Amino acid sequence: MTRPSDDSDVTAGTVPDGEPTGGERPRGESRRGGPARGGPPAAGERPPLAALLEAVLMVAERPVGVAELATGLGASAREIERLLPELAEDYVRAGRGFRLRHVGAGWRYYTADECAPWVESFVLAGQSARLSQAALETLAVVAYQQPVSRGRIAAVRGVSADGTIRTLTARRLVEEVGHDRETGAILYGTTDYFLERMGLRDLDELPPLAPLLPGLDDLDDIVVP
Repeated sequence: MTRPSDDSDVTAGTVPDGEPTGGERPRGESRRGGPARGGPPAAGERPPLAALLEAVLMVAERPVGVAELATGLGASAREIERLLPELAEDYVRAGRGFRLRHVGAGWRYYTADECAPWVESFVLAGQSARLSQAALETLAVVAYQQPVSRGRIAAVRGVSADGTIRTLTARRLVEEVGHDRETGAILYGTTDYFLERMGLRDLDELPPLAPLLPGLDDLDDIVVP
């Protein structure tokens, strides 16, 4: 085999046509061409901002705020604030099976109300993920009376609330929010996750209590032993 002479055109890291080989490649480009994984997309390939918002929110596991969207997508918060309500209205007009809602600390996709029974049947088939009646009652007391202690919850329901509070805390629907100044008892309130699951922006959107519990709208009159 004949070896190339010292003055051969074949040198380390290059091929005769002058293109780089090995580790030498344009900055930001992968071995297979195009932008490197995790790097910024190449110029001229950016989709419309509305499409980017849809793509990001479609995979989000929690509500995403405008500031976070603006930072992540390199867009102005004002433009995002304009587009999100427009997208939400477009889905309603088009009769889509999902809705874009502003809940808790940000925006997230939800099943359309008219489709919810079918989705629930599909997702929960063969499962028992629902809260018990006791847990639902306790959650209602916390939602409407927060911040509230276990003693007050027990006084309203007539039974101990220890077990149900542990269940609701484990499911991230209820959390400790402080202590009673007089008794030192732990006070509980609902979480942002509760707002998210209920599809509420804040607690002011809870329905009035009186129509739901006729005769029990004066819970403040209940005395805690």
